[in-house]
Formats: sequence, C-alpha cells, structure tokens
Amino acid sequence: MRVDLNSDLGESFGHYVLGNDDQILPLITSANVACGYHAGDPNVMAKTVAVAEQNGVAIGAHPSYPDRVGFGRRRMDMQLENVENMITYQVAALQGFVKGHRLHHVKPHGALYNAAAKDLPLALAICRGIKRVDPELPIYGLADSQLIVAAREVGLPYASEVFADRAYQADGTLVPRVKPHSVLHDPQAVAERAVGMIKEHAVTAITGERVELEVDTICVHGDNEEALAIVRALRSALKDAAIAIAPFDPRHA
Repeated sequence: MRVDLNSDLGESFGHYVLGNDDQILPLITSANVACGYHAGDPNVMAKTVAVAEQNGVAIGAHPSYPDRVGFGRRRMDMQLENVENMITYQVAALQGFVKGHRLHHVKPHGALYNAAAKDLPLALAICRGIKRVDPELPIYGLADSQLIVAAREVGLPYASEVFADRAYQADGTLVPRVKPHSVLHDPQAVAERAVGMIKEHAVTAITGERVELEVDTICVHGDNEEALAIVRALRSALKDAAIAIAPFDPRHA
C-alpha cells in the first residue's frame, strides 16, 4: 500500500514569508507551488522549485483565481474561456522553472478548487487549460468530485485527493473555512484520521455521515500553523501502518 503526501507551498511574497517550506519539503513527496495569482512571485517560485528538486520532491503547479488580497479563497465570476487561459498561463509559468520543463501535476487552489469540485463546466475549463500545456499532466482533484469527472471527460490523468487537516461535509466536499472546526490542528488526531481514510476508503463527515472516497494523495496545508508537526506525525503514522509514501504515479493508480 502506498500514498502520495502533498503540501501547498511557495505561498510567500516579496519580503512576506508564509509557512515552513524549507522544513516541510524534505518530509513530503509532492509540492503544489503557488503560481503568482494568490501568492508567490517569480523569486519565490524559483526558490521553492529549487529546494523541492534538491529534496527529490515532485513539483506541481498550484494555480488560483487572481486574488492576492483574499489569498485565492474568494470565488470569482469568470468566463470559462478566461479560466482556461488563466490556468494555461500559470501552469506554463511554473513549468519554466522546472528542470526539463516538465511538471509532475497540477492542483487548483482554494476557491477555484472548491468551486470546480461542484461545477462541471468550470472543472472542464481547468482541465482544458492544463491539457493545452501538457496532455499527460495529471490533475489533483477532490476525491469523487466534478474535477475527477472532468479529467475523465477531457482525457487527463488524475489523482483523487483527500485532506488530512480539513473537515468534510456529508456530500464529500470540504467544510468552508468560515465555519467552526473546518480546519484541524491536532497533529496526532490528523495523522490517525489520515491512516483511517487510506485503509477504510472513507471519512466521517462533520455531521456524522460516512463518506466513501478514493485516496491517491493526501494534502497538508502549508499555511496551517501546525503543518510541520502534522507532516511529521503523519509520516510516523503511515510508517507504523506499513503505508509507503511516494509521488503519485498514474501508471499505478
């Protein structure tokens, strides 16, 4: 049994530093690097990619709505053509910093990710934007969501993603961050929950329902103040459960 362990990183900007990227990168297998629309800038992108490559971490693009003020967590009303072009632009920008100019995956960020989990036309626009850059580039999408449906329809490889540090609703979507207890902070509890998600292919919703899901990759948010402790606890729990961690490989999905 194996799983990919990913984290959203490269979310600093200028002199503003967010997260513990240098400490987290040696502990994960895939990094989702901000592409400048919600966070990150060319220097941060270059540095994050370089450190990820030094640690043998698979590098993915983390495109967003153009929303620096809201950190990409506000949904925006955009024409689908504009979404498609926006995705191509951000993915191609990060790709330029990667050795061999070949990314490992793409994972939409924040409000864009959550909106596309429910909105098939939006999810299709995202997948088309990725495919224009590289038709073999996998998308990381919320397990059993419209992002996965869109990837299948467009013919894009995909990984079903779950969140170790986020609460779930009964429909399999994430509890909005504005609601209480939407983000989990106890490292041990998060680690135990993640192991259960992998072994049982399910998670308990915040309202008590059992939510079935597939697990190819697990995310820990880099801006969670407990991110480093959570990743360490998660690695230990996975080892104890005899679950290997390795970058997602669509050939073995």
